[in-house]
Amino acid sequence: MDRLQGDISQESADALVNAAGTSLRMGSGVAGALRRGAGEQINEAAMEKGPVDLGEVAVTDAFDFDADYVGNVVSPGATVPLHSWPETRTGSYGSSRYSSSSSESVISTASTASSRCLTLVVPTMGASTAS
Repeated sequence: MDRLQGDISQESADALVNAAGTSLRMGSGVAGALRRGAGEQINEAAMEKGPVDLGEVAVTDAFDFDADYVGNVVSPGATVPLHSWPETRTGSYGSSRYSSSSSESVISTASTASSRCLTLVVPTMGASTAS
């Protein structure tokens, strides 16, 4: 595993991962970088798959990126309303338990994809402020 800092839309991998809100609307942050890179078509493709629940992954085409797929995973802190979190949450907005669950969902989805993704570019998840 390598740690990188930069623009996710400039990376090359089998799949890029977007830390998404439940509607899968691509607004700012990582989603904004992906939307600017691929245009409105990536936002429309993602929103057609939503809404999804915390920890779920919705896979779309990667359009013009140097990747095959974009995995949109709903992660804590990615505009997930606090009332939608399970009652057993630790109370911390970026709870490592739910961030870990989101990461596990991405890896599980990637490993079972028809083309098996061997390389993923995954942003930090659960680090922003929940609304």
